[in-house]
Amino acid sequence: RLKNAAKEGTQTIYGPKLKVVGLVACLEAAKSSPHYNAPIPENVGRGLAAGFWFNIGGQSSVIINLNPDGTGTIIEGSPDIGGSRASMQMMAAEILGVAPSSLNPIVADTEHVAYNQTTGGSRTTFATGMAVVEAAEDIVEQLKARAAAMWNVTAEQVDFTDGVAHNLSGEDQLTLAEICASAEKTGGQISGRANINARGAGPSFAVHICDIKVDKETGKTDVVRYTAIQDAGKAIHPSYVEGQFQGGAVQGIGWALNEEYVYSKDGIMENAGFLDYRIPLASDLPEIETIIVEVPNSFHPFGVRGVGETGIIPPLAAVGTAVAEAIGQPISSLPCSPPKILKLLMAAH
Repeated sequence: RLKNAAKEGTQTIYGPKLKVVGLVACLEAAKSSPHYNAPIPENVGRGLAAGFWFNIGGQSSVIINLNPDGTGTIIEGSPDIGGSRASMQMMAAEILGVAPSSLNPIVADTEHVAYNQTTGGSRTTFATGMAVVEAAEDIVEQLKARAAAMWNVTAEQVDFTDGVAHNLSGEDQLTLAEICASAEKTGGQISGRANINARGAGPSFAVHICDIKVDKETGKTDVVRYTAIQDAGKAIHPSYVEGQFQGGAVQGIGWALNEEYVYSKDGIMENAGFLDYRIPLASDLPEIETIIVEVPNSFHPFGVRGVGETGIIPPLAAVGTAVAEAIGQPISSLPCSPPKILKLLMAAH
C-alpha cells in the first residue's frame, strides 16, 4: 500500500494531478497504531482500507463587526451541521489576536449576508473559513489605519500582532479593544467583509482498521474494535474533527453491515422507515478510536481540508474484508447481513 500510495503528482481518474496529500502519512500512522499492532483475537477478522473524498470550495461570504468594547460578531451564511461556528470563531480569533469567546458567530440568510453555497461537499470549514480569514485580515488593516490616525502616523508605521497595535516609530501601543473604543472618533464602527469563490479544497485521505467477530451459527456480526485515521490538513477544532471521523465511520459501518433497500415484486419499498431500515445504534459499536493526521493544504491560510465525508468511504471495504477474514469466504456484495453470511457459510460447506 505504501509503495503504490497516491502522493503529490499522482494522476487522478477524474482529471487533475494531486497536490500535497496525506495518504502516505495516514498509512504510516496506521502502521504504527496500537490497533494495527495488536494481536487478532480468535474468531475475529481484521480489515484495513483506505479511501478519499475530493472536497469542494465554492462561494462563501462573511461579515465581521467589532463593537466598542472589543467584542465582535461573525455573520456567515453556512448552516452549522458539524460545529462549524466554533471553527469560524477560532480562525477569526487567531487572526485578530483575541479570545474566541469574545466573538459571537451567527448563521444568517441572504437578507443579512451575501450568498453562501450549500453546506455540503465537506466545504464549510475550508471555504467559509477562508472567507472568515479574509474578513479578519480586512479588519486588521483597518485597525492599523485607525491606530495610525490616533498616533498621527502612517499605517505603514503600525504593526498589529496578537491583538495589539504597535507604533513602529515609538513605543506606543493600543489593544484592539482600545482602538474599538475610539472608533467613533476615527471613522465609525469597524467592520470587515469577504465574498469569495474558494479554490484548492484539496482531497482528504483516510485509512480505517476494523476488527469484526462473526457468529457462524447465526451470521450475526459484532464490531469489536475500530480505528479511523484521517488527514485533516489542520484540525482547527480537534474534538469536533474527531467527531466527524467517528460519525463518518459509523455511517459507513451501517452501509457495510445492515443498510439496504428492500423492494417488493411491484417495486414498492418495504422498509421505508427506521423501524425496518436498520441503522447502527450506539449499543452496536465500540468507541471509534481516532488518529488525526495533519498534512497542510497549501491553498488554505491554516492548511484546512474538509473532513466530513471522507470517513464514510473506507468502512465498506474495511468491514467487508474483516468479515471475509472472519468467515474464510470472499465478500462480493454488501451489506454483510446475517442471512448473506449464513448463505456463504452454507455454500462453503
